Amino acid sequence: MKLKVYADRMSQPSRAVLIFCKVNGIDFEEIKVDLSKRQQLSPEFRAVNPLRKVPAIVDGRFKLFESHAILIYLASAFPGVADHWYPADLSRRARIHSVLDWHHQNLRRGAASFVLNTVLAPLLGLRANQQAAAEAEKILISSLSTIENIWLKGNGQYLLGGLRPSIADLSLVCEIMQLELLDEKDRDRILGPHKKVQQWIESTRNATRPHFDEVHTILYKLKTRLSEQQSNQADGVMQSRIRTPLNSKM
Repeated sequence: MKLKVYADRMSQPSRAVLIFCKVNGIDFEEIKVDLSKRQQLSPEFRAVNPLRKVPAIVDGRFKLFESHAILIYLASAFPGVADHWYPADLSRRARIHSVLDWHHQNLRRGAASFVLNTVLAPLLGLRANQQAAAEAEKILISSLSTIENIWLKGNGQYLLGGLRPSIADLSLVCEIMQLELLDEKDRDRILGPHKKVQQWIESTRNATRPHFDEVHTILYKLKTRLSEQQSNQADGVMQSRIRTPLNSKM
């Protein structure tokens, strides 16, 4: 039976799993679970993942959730996956696990909360929490510094001094790509000082093209939509300022 991947492309870990499957020629069926419509709460999906989060996979009778576990399984279970994604060498595997374990409580905690409380909350009908955004920004900036000064330390283009990307590179880069939704000022302020991180993102994108860009199309489209909304709001404020002096003379 064909592998089934339950995903929402607005989800960072969903994108990592989808890109991995496409890059490695894994035959799969993508089943969309629209988080904005709360489809993850359906009884059908709960039977796949009782935690009601994406991504999740079904491979025959085997069900699995949590993106890092899924990436490890896919790299191990499907023939033809290049060794650099999840090396056979146990010491290199262990180092990849150390990055993945660090990811959830650091980079993901900072990036996801910051983007939610600055950009996504209004779109989801939620109230942005400025205090949460400020705390998340500190975690995010600290995480980017850790990536640059520890995980990217070495001569390789990728994490842990790698010459080719691993599942850790793909997972973390997909997380950081969520920052594309920020306005240019905020994005440059946060990512701008981290030149090595920016080079690493571009290297991972190039190593996984064209699938990287195709899977991220949903993010690019939302970014354009947000930019247009900001531009329209700015135009409205300008027009209001222009009209106010005229009205005051009447």
